[in-house]
Amino acid sequence: MLSYRHGFHAGNHADVLKHGVCAFVARYMAQKDAPAFFLDTHAGAGLYDLESPEAEKTGEYRDGIARLLPHAADAPELLRGYLALVRSFNPDGRLSTYPGSPSLISAMMREQDRAVFYELHPTDEECLAKLTRGQRRVRVEKSDGIRGLIAQMPPQERRALCLNDPSYEIKTDYALITTAVTRAWKKFPGGIYIWWYPVIDRSRVHAMEIAMRAAGLRKTYRMELCMAPDTPERGMTGSGLFIVNPPFTLPDAATAALPWLAEKLGASGPVTAGWLLPE
Repeated sequence: MLSYRHGFHAGNHADVLKHGVCAFVARYMAQKDAPAFFLDTHAGAGLYDLESPEAEKTGEYRDGIARLLPHAADAPELLRGYLALVRSFNPDGRLSTYPGSPSLISAMMREQDRAVFYELHPTDEECLAKLTRGQRRVRVEKSDGIRGLIAQMPPQERRALCLNDPSYEIKTDYALITTAVTRAWKKFPGGIYIWWYPVIDRSRVHAMEIAMRAAGLRKTYRMELCMAPDTPERGMTGSGLFIVNPPFTLPDAATAALPWLAEKLGASGPVTAGWLLPE
């Protein structure tokens, strides 16, 4: 389906978690001189106007990034680099622009790094292509990012960060992305794979966990931030991340950051950080 537009949700609580971790991992990878490869399966438009009709219609950023930026000076290590990047996209101090994952990754890339961003929605793909025009080491693909993830592994750089965040508008996305990450991991076990999931129906999250165990995935860390307790009623109460091969510094950083993040966002649901699958 091509109906999902992230402009309605940019900067919300799910973005804060996802992009904060993505920036933390990318910064960790930059500590080594060796080139790195970045892949985003569902890249979106790349940059979002928070004063646009789409963003104002939902106002989700007000309960996400807008709550954190005033406290950036006191932010825990996990979120410090991410919040600094968001500030850099708003140099006048007024929060009007939100950088999606392609913008965050592009801002952190070095000359030796390379990135491929996938986006199927024609409008968002056009925006992303314009945004990255002239960036020699960045390629935008108007094709299926889930298939692209598998096709790109193993990368020539031998170091990779793969971000996977489908919309889950189609229920089969839960199984598709789990299968895709597993297949990519089997082709390139050393890569770092981050994939985001919404907490709407807890049974679907459990099904993903069962599939990961059955496939033999190892060294997988989970982080989850829920704004409200689980409910049988329709609606997303929170979101989480599975992180395969996380940096060794991530668990301690996550344990320190999640309570701070939950407090600042006013979360009242489950907050989880821990190993789902040990090495």
